[in-house]
Amino acid sequence: MTWLNPGGLPRRQSFQGWLFLLPLMIATIVVIVLPTLATVAFSLTDWSGFGEVTFIGLENFRQLATDASFLQSLKHAVIWTAIFLTVPIFMGLLGAVLLSEAGPLQTFFKLVYFIPVTLASVINAHIWRSLYDPFRGAGAVLEGLGIPFLADVAFLGEKNLALYAVAWVDVWRWWGFLVVVFLAALQAINPELYDSAKVDGASWWLEFRHVTLPGIRVTLLFVVLITIVGSLNVFDYVYILTQGGPAGATEVPVTLLYKSAFQKYEAGYAAAIGTTMSFLSGLVLVGYLLLQHMGWEE
Repeated sequence: MTWLNPGGLPRRQSFQGWLFLLPLMIATIVVIVLPTLATVAFSLTDWSGFGEVTFIGLENFRQLATDASFLQSLKHAVIWTAIFLTVPIFMGLLGAVLLSEAGPLQTFFKLVYFIPVTLASVINAHIWRSLYDPFRGAGAVLEGLGIPFLADVAFLGEKNLALYAVAWVDVWRWWGFLVVVFLAALQAINPELYDSAKVDGASWWLEFRHVTLPGIRVTLLFVVLITIVGSLNVFDYVYILTQGGPAGATEVPVTLLYKSAFQKYEAGYAAAIGTTMSFLSGLVLVGYLLLQHMGWEE
């Protein structure tokens, strides 16, 4: 069985290799595989989280397909994904390009931009809840300075604004991480490519299009992958700031899952939501692997 002895290693070395991997394999099975299988199994049941478990087949998934709350939360997840595939990635790329020219101050700015990533979600959310406060926040301060256009705007209380206000908090946290990641990718590009482009008379845009983007393609593709998966499973900032309100305006699938499991005691239905979102994330991963197979990372 060649898969047990990759590369034709001597049997003793192959055994030792698998022996070293054994703790990781056990941890993976216990922490990931078994809970995943349990979630899929419970998604086929009517279970409150306690007591008797009743098998109902695909009934939870049929209910999901017509559940207005779930469909609305899925729509919000798509909007969130669209925001995060554009705004923070653009900001991160722009920040990295500008920071690459910062010289001695580069390290200082990297630290400053990375600070929001190091703070706990609760702390970031509390900071922005204070800034969003319509009576004591940034709008009230600007009104006192004679700039009243944000006065009395309840960013987290307006149905049309709440989702974007929460998303901006996460963007503020996320983009500094992307700056550092993209900057590392930019620094790995051979400087001679830029010198050749300049000799050929290429403009800044042509340099970016034909040298920078191909040079960071692997990093960009990976960032897109983790952005989509993270957006489909967003929870912390939404729940801390709005708990899915007002009137479901910021409800996303994972907050709905949490409420179904721990407030409505519909653990089977919550498991169906989790299984569905895992399936969608799996589709994204399959797409990423297909792009790899097509040579996008070469």
